[in-house]
Amino acid sequence: MFKSSELVVKNTLMFMLAFILLSSFICSARADNELEFGSVAMDIPAVMHERLSPLTRYLSQSLNRKVSLKLSPNMGGAIKEVATGKVDIAYLTPVAYLKAHEQGDARLVAKTVTKGKASFQLMIVVKEDSPIQDVSDLVGKSFAFGDKRALLQRATVVDAGVTLDQFSEYRFLGHYDNIARAVANGDFAAGILKDTMAFKWQFKGLRILHQSPALPPYNIAVAKHVDDKTVNDLRRLFLSLDKKNPEHLKIIKALDKKYDGFAATDDTEYDVVRKMIKPFVVKNK
Repeated sequence: MFKSSELVVKNTLMFMLAFILLSSFICSARADNELEFGSVAMDIPAVMHERLSPLTRYLSQSLNRKVSLKLSPNMGGAIKEVATGKVDIAYLTPVAYLKAHEQGDARLVAKTVTKGKASFQLMIVVKEDSPIQDVSDLVGKSFAFGDKRALLQRATVVDAGVTLDQFSEYRFLGHYDNIARAVANGDFAAGILKDTMAFKWQFKGLRILHQSPALPPYNIAVAKHVDDKTVNDLRRLFLSLDKKNPEHLKIIKALDKKYDGFAATDDTEYDVVRKMIKPFVVKNK
């Protein structure tokens, strides 16, 4: 009788162990099938979550595969996440993509289209009633940048004719929204914004002083480990987003009100950015 009871207990424990192992395997398989979507921090996390959620829902439904957000607090974090494969997909700036490509062979999926253009501009802005009328007037004034790793911002300012040591001071405020508010409030004489943010604030407290040449835009990239089928499926889904489709338009405009959709791209298109930031990359090594 004792041996029979002992056998029952033993079999029960083996069954429970097998169940636990099977459950762990299933959970692991589900986790492995999930795609995580990261992003540069252009706004505070809550705003970025709101902007990207319609896109991740679209991808989840279209792929029949969970796509979840994993937002980084800054550009450095976003670069590291995709370069090391901690996220599978990411919404990146041109410089963030180049660094993720250099550090971890990140690959491009698509680029954004803004107001019909598959390019973007960085813009130096001043307060709407500022006496500053020319870039040369910025000498001796204060200036607001975004993330320290946003080398293209500094390259654009230098390209416009002002070296950083000519400012009375300059600071890195993180998000574009912080820059816009700081300049509008008079905390800084000028700052640099992405075109869509500059247009948002134009005639609402800020004036555009200088525009950079057309630059390859923000993009969607994937980590090295993402398989080719998934990359092709993602590319197809991004390029299929059609602004004439009301549901698609909501997804596009949630990401950025100035966006019209996405277009095909490749690594060579970003060579112009490589060239612009090269002096700053050397300085920051």
